[in-house]
Parts: sequence; C-alpha cells; structure tokens
Amino acid sequence: MSEIEEGFKISQIDEQLFSRIKGKTFKDNCTLPLKDLRYLNLLHKDLNGNILKGEMICNKYIAETLITIFKKLYQENYPIEKIRLMDDYNADDETGMRDNNSSCFNFRFVSQTTRISKHGLGLAVDINTLYNPYHKFVNGKEIIEPATGKDYLDRTKKFPYKIEENDLCCQLFKEHGFLWGGNCWSDRQDFQHFEIPNEIIEKLYPGNC
Repeated sequence: MSEIEEGFKISQIDEQLFSRIKGKTFKDNCTLPLKDLRYLNLLHKDLNGNILKGEMICNKYIAETLITIFKKLYQENYPIEKIRLMDDYNADDETGMRDNNSSCFNFRFVSQTTRISKHGLGLAVDINTLYNPYHKFVNGKEIIEPATGKDYLDRTKKFPYKIEENDLCCQLFKEHGFLWGGNCWSDRQDFQHFEIPNEIIEKLYPGNC
C-alpha cells in the first residue's frame, strides 16, 4: 500500500473513537445520528514541509470529497499546521482556533434556534484558524474569533498560513461545491471557513436551514 493510500482513509465511528468524542464534540444533546459521521485519517505538511498525521470527523456526505481535497493539498505542499479533533481541545472553539487547528465536526445549535450549525452537521471545515479569523460587528461591538487573530485581519499583509481567494485551498473547496466564508456574506468575514450551501443541506436535513 502506498503512502497516499495508507495516509488517507475513511472509517466509521467505532466504540473507541466514540469514547473520545462523547460529551465533547458529540454532546449529550446531539441530535445528529452517529451513523452520519465519518472519521478521516489525513496526511498534511506544515510550513517547513514536515509530514504530519491528521484526523478529522465530518459528515459522510463530504467524506470522499475531503479526502480528495486534502490529498491534493498534501501533494502540492500546501501548508496546514494542525488537523486535530476538537475533542483534544475539550470541544472549545476558541482554544482550538488559537492553536491554529483545522477541524470540521463540533455539534451545536445555531444560537437561540433548534437548527443545527454547519459544524454541528459536520458540513463545514475550518483551516489554519489563527491566521484566518472570523470578524463581525454586532451592535457596534467588534467580534474577532479567535481573539488572538486580530493581527491577521489586514489581508493586504503577508503572513504564514493565510488563505486567499485564488490560492489552492480556496479554489479546491470552491471547485467541490463549498462556499468560502471570506467573501460569501455581506455582514461578516470568516476567512478560515468553508461550508456546504444551504440548498444542499436542506435536501440532506429538511427543515434545518
């Protein structure tokens, strides 16, 4: 078996893995069926070209697509610093983002609704999160996530792990039907974020959008 075949795999969530995520990303109030999730083994390279082993949980609908995307990123030496389960950060987004982790599944409802978030469905992926922060103003208050990402809001600057619209990462996700949070909304920017469009999610999970 080749390095690529060995390094990129899709598995169902077994008992051992479930024990890692239960009560963390797979919260006690999780309404997404466990059978809808898949575990991915992924190889990736950091900024120095070091080959690293990553792991990610996603929705089964995008599992094969993510394997294709991350395999290409690996082959083209696109730098990703970390790909770890958010359970390693006790499912705390801020902690994971400050560590520049890339991830997918973390169950939660959209605030003050019964709708499951895109990450809660395992249908959104965040890449190199520290250097590609979320930014929004709410009632005049500036929101930056992670809070340590403020220095990377000026997208005219050059810095490591920055996602740009024409780079390989952004292009691959868009070619496979994802929206990029860097330019798909008028009221906020989420440079780390790629998600499946609502019209597709509505077909998979009617009434959730």
